[in-house]
Amino acid sequence: MIKSVLSWIWMLSGVLLILSVLLHSPKGDGMGGLASSGGSMFTSARSAEDTLNRITWTLLVAFLGLAVVLSAGWVS
Repeated sequence: MIKSVLSWIWMLSGVLLILSVLLHSPKGDGMGGLASSGGSMFTSARSAEDTLNRITWTLLVAFLGLAVVLSAGWVS
């Protein structure tokens, strides 16, 4: 019973981790940024990015911690 609940939480944390990584704003423009004016460089909200970083790191720790617990067989 506990193992199946932890498995569901592990899968949910994996999906939420994917979504939180996809929500991050791109850090660079790549080769396309060479020709642009650079006016959109300072439009991101720093506090929103910091909050998203904390959420992403928390989900990562939960995902990896549950992966270790489930794969080690510590829960039956």
